[in-house]
Amino acid sequence: MTTFGPAAFQLVLLRRMADFQPELADEARRRLGASLADQREANKRWQAMVRSPRSRGALARYRSVLGPPESAERRTIGDLECEALLWPVPLWPDLRFEVLAAPDGAVWNEWLVRAPGARGPVLDSPDDLRPWSATVDEVARAFAPVRPMEGTAPTRWRLAFEAPAGRGCVAEFTYGLLQRVSVQDAPQDAL
Repeated sequence: MTTFGPAAFQLVLLRRMADFQPELADEARRRLGASLADQREANKRWQAMVRSPRSRGALARYRSVLGPPESAERRTIGDLECEALLWPVPLWPDLRFEVLAAPDGAVWNEWLVRAPGARGPVLDSPDDLRPWSATVDEVARAFAPVRPMEGTAPTRWRLAFEAPAGRGCVAEFTYGLLQRVSVQDAPQDAL
């Protein structure tokens, strides 16, 4: 792998997702035509870019690796103005890699979201939450109110919510894509 582009970037995403879903990540890596050695090399190069003292900043890094964004729009989140940039992700054609950047170019958030116009999953119960089926935003809307929790790594998010019958659930995400859900046996008010 001589150039670092979208295919190598997807290998980096898969590397973190393999912590939760190794079979899905291996299958996706093979669809990219990449070996484990290719994936390790891509991750090594990405980490070197991220940690380089001459780093151009996260937004410039994404632009150089992924090319021009498919779309860019101004967005207001509370009192904050930012730019939302979207790039296609061939492994997940219904998703986009979204970067939220401050006016000064600082990256506030980076994760996978549903592509504009793409139909998301129907999420009525925790049983509908299958690995790689939903994004953070989709789970948050379907099971509101949710409580954001600290993730176990910078690229991870967790949401706590109450499922039907009062069972407490925690959904875990890597780069914004659902990886797994844990469901408590007893209703939350009984704990």
